[in-house]
This record gives sequence, C-alpha cells and structure tokens, in this order.
Amino acid sequence: MASRHCDYLRLVEREQLADSYTDSGWLERIGRGAYKRKGDDIIWAGGVYALQKLLNLPVHVGGKTALELQGMGHYIRMSEREQVILWKTPDVRLPSWFQDYNWEAQLAVRSATLFEEDVDAFTTSNMNQIELEVSSAERAILEYLYDVPKHEGFDEANYIMEGLPSLRPSVLQRLLVACNSIRVKRLFMYLAEYHDHSWFKRLDSSEIDFGKGKREIIKGGKLDNKYQIVVPDLSREEQ
Repeated sequence: MASRHCDYLRLVEREQLADSYTDSGWLERIGRGAYKRKGDDIIWAGGVYALQKLLNLPVHVGGKTALELQGMGHYIRMSEREQVILWKTPDVRLPSWFQDYNWEAQLAVRSATLFEEDVDAFTTSNMNQIELEVSSAERAILEYLYDVPKHEGFDEANYIMEGLPSLRPSVLQRLLVACNSIRVKRLFMYLAEYHDHSWFKRLDSSEIDFGKGKREIIKGGKLDNKYQIVVPDLSREEQ
C-alpha cells in the first residue's frame, strides 16, 4: 500500500521519536533521517514517492521507464535487473539515504537541464498503489533520445518512435521549443518524419531552434542533409 511506503518517512522530522521507535525494534533505519517499519519491503516507487510528495523535490520518472509505465515499451529490450530512469536538474540534490539504499531495481539518474523552462508535460502513474509523477509520453521520448547512443541504441529508438502514433502535437511543440539539446530535437524530427506520423505534420519547425553545423549521432553512419545528423541509413535497413 502507498501508506506503508511513505509512513516511515513522515517520521523524518521527528528524529528523536523515530530513534526511540528504532530502539524498541518497531522501526529500522535505512539511512540518515529515513526509516521503515520493521519487516517492510521498501520498493523503489516508495522511495521516489517520498522524494516527490514528502520532500517536494523536483524529481520524476522519465525516459524509458515513463514509456514503459504508460504501456509504450513494447520494443524496449528487457534486462536481467529492472532499470529505472529518474530525471532531475543538476541543482537538485538527492538525500544520501535514497542514493545509498540497495533498491531492488537499478536506479539511473539523469542530471541535466534538457528544457529551458519547467514545461508542464507530466502525468501520474500508479505502481503497487503508489502514485508517481512521470513524464508524459511526449516528454519521455525526448528524454529517451537524450540517452542515444550512450545508454540506448539507435535501432531501439527507431522502433519506439514507430509505435508512437498518438502523441499530442501541441505538447510536442512546447517541448521542442523549450528543449536545449540540438541533437535531441534533430533526431526526434528525423525519426518522426521517417515514420510519417500524422502529428508530425502539425508541428511548426520554424519555431524550433535547430542550431547550426553537423551532429554525429552514430559513428560511421550517413549524413542526413535535411537535419544535418549522422545516423544509420534506414532505407538500407529496410532492404
């Protein structure tokens, strides 16, 4: 239950009382200023819930994980250990108890200012009755492309983009205008145009800053003249 995953953190501001509960064996310390009920299993969603709702930190579930939680991860490869992508800006510091705890999933934190402003492009997702703030599909795909090719593969990104026919052009427009990454914007537009999604035709590229000069996404790829990015030759892959 959501309450069981957050009750232990409501005791953070009552450290002295929490210590007495720890001494009595009712609570267990999981890190400085954070506790759990003895015998409780704390999952990563409970930890993120505490960051968002109790500590009011601007941290959200994003990228690949946000797409998966919204049922858009059909093409995402599965790994032996679940990986959870969290996003924050560089100025946000996560508490040590969260960073040091041995969560059942592998947490990967992206610390970057991907957008110029706090674009309201979030939704909520329920995991084990814990409500989390996650990136909307429109924001999540841009965050996912930020990870290409360092953390994610181009081919997988291409397959995922193919499976996104229902994105909202108005939300995409706001995100693309506010996006700081020239590479992400160009790659997004390249893949969106390649798959000929109906929402692509409703985007106003004249309002989007695509920067100048070439960008190499994949070494050894082919230069796309329109978007000036080096990527694999998709027409050759179709053959």
